[in-house]
Amino acid sequence: MDGATDLDARVRAGAWRVLEQAWQQALGYCRPHRRAYPHLWLWDSCFHSIAWSAFGDERAVDELAAVFEGQFANGFLPHMRYGRRTYKRGPLATVSSFTQPPVHVRAIAAARAAGLTSSDKLIEHASRALDALWRLRMRDGLLVIVHPWEAGTDDSPRWDAWVGSTSWQRRRWSRVDRHLLATTVFSDDGVAVDNSEFVVAPASFNAIAADAAITLASLTGDDEWRTRGVSLMETLDERAWDDAIGQWADVVLVGPVDSSRTPTSDAVLPALCVDNSGHAVTALSQLTDPALFAAAYGPRFTPASEPAYRADAYWRGPAWPQLNYLTVLAARRCGMTELADELTNATKRGALRSGFAEYWNPDTGEGLGAIPQTWAAVTAAL
Repeated sequence: MDGATDLDARVRAGAWRVLEQAWQQALGYCRPHRRAYPHLWLWDSCFHSIAWSAFGDERAVDELAAVFEGQFANGFLPHMRYGRRTYKRGPLATVSSFTQPPVHVRAIAAARAAGLTSSDKLIEHASRALDALWRLRMRDGLLVIVHPWEAGTDDSPRWDAWVGSTSWQRRRWSRVDRHLLATTVFSDDGVAVDNSEFVVAPASFNAIAADAAITLASLTGDDEWRTRGVSLMETLDERAWDDAIGQWADVVLVGPVDSSRTPTSDAVLPALCVDNSGHAVTALSQLTDPALFAAAYGPRFTPASEPAYRADAYWRGPAWPQLNYLTVLAARRCGMTELADELTNATKRGALRSGFAEYWNPDTGEGLGAIPQTWAAVTAAL
């Protein structure tokens, strides 16, 4: 057995073990971590579904069905369904009022590609969820979030201007999270629709949404979704591309802009579907530079040269397996096969060395956060 085959076999065995141990038959989904993350999270479950699909397991579809159980009547898809008593993310008792990047369409596509029974009902749910984003969160041609939670990259240095410092402290960020929860505006049905202090169009969120719309069009043949996705990506590329950082910056509509141009690895994700190949290659090429993002166990979230960088701190610099998965898709789509292979192997090595951790030190592979954490199982799909 050669080295690559052995690496793949060990990753698949480890990922299967993590998923099996986390699966909750009565609930129909994996708890990301029994103690640290006992709830259902939107994009966590989508990555679980993609991992299940890699094994040809029908639980890929079951997990997506569980995601859509919390969908609002207006189509809005909450980022959490509470699995036990917790502090509420909004006025509702059982689900949050916020959302997360719409990875669910990629998950449905993975299930279809694996030959799993993916009902038309899931497609209908996904379409309604995307339509709710376009209807409720479109501002000046871009989709906005109204709390950092919704980007998925909760404490990204791109939000540091709201904190007032690049010196990261978890307690400080917890206070900011609670404060921005208090300034959120909710609709009568409990959806977060605005925030008096935080309205941002993140590059990564818009990229994932545009990719979702284009992917949905390929699944359904509905050209309207392709038009929506292409229009969103064209607007993002026009308004957010920043030559100075060689990435797409976040577009701030409400709040300070000082930190919105901080380089981060998720800011290369518009390469998932942007037409400007020059911008895509420029952004993705940064991941090959050891002075910027490149590291032995996957890209640093923040370049080591940045004041905010800390290799072992939450969203300050560690490698994240779910972002790496999307970045590999982007690199392959742009024909950067060598980069995609390098990212794939580095991520697999990181997953193994870290014990399938939530995130890990990109230089040493030391596991950080919850260990194991189920979204790391998505490495089986690389």
